[in-house]
Amino acid sequence: MNHNSFEHTSFDSLEKFENDACSYIIKKANESIGARKSFYLVLCGGGTPKSIYSKLCHMNTDWSKWHIFFGDERCLPSDHPERNSVMARECLLSKAPIPHEQVHFIDGEKGNIVAANHYDSMLNEVGDFDLVLLGFGEDGHTASLFPGHDWDNSKNAVAIFDAPKPPSERVSITSSRLSRSKNTLFLITGKNKVDAFVQWQKKIDLPASNISAIDELKIYTFDVI
Repeated sequence: MNHNSFEHTSFDSLEKFENDACSYIIKKANESIGARKSFYLVLCGGGTPKSIYSKLCHMNTDWSKWHIFFGDERCLPSDHPERNSVMARECLLSKAPIPHEQVHFIDGEKGNIVAANHYDSMLNEVGDFDLVLLGFGEDGHTASLFPGHDWDNSKNAVAIFDAPKPPSERVSITSSRLSRSKNTLFLITGKNKVDAFVQWQKKIDLPASNISAIDELKIYTFDVI
């Protein structure tokens, strides 16, 4: 049974925040590979995970067993620097020997409806994730699930219109599908997140509060509290 109670760890240095995140990711990867011969990881975008992804490349794991998914994507040209796929490729995917066919990009350049339908269908063939990485915005959004917006939780992935941050058109995995993960780790940095994080702790309804996990839900913060 899923739960949305979480374990919160606040770090006093960015280096410790990043190193512990890397260690946790690799621990879950190696546990999953040992148990099931594969590791299904959902990446988050934004600035917070960049250094974490870069550090992961130097850690000991069987990269051939990794399968990569994206929590959301912006509907921009495939080489646009604000694409989550571009950041992930630069920081991790171009350096770690993960088989290309095991990296599942969201085709945001095709438009949010086409890309969402494709990703939704693809995820129908995928079991539970092993680890989902998520960010957290100053408005309490996660992935591209924003406050005041509704989405169809019967779907794996949905088209997002009128996002309050540009670009307005995006694709996001739904909160119900993100919650089909054995483990979830939120990565949160910056004092601009304080107000929303306090609301979350008070169980005020935010997109992030709709996320649960099968086994472990962890929150790592730096410079938030």
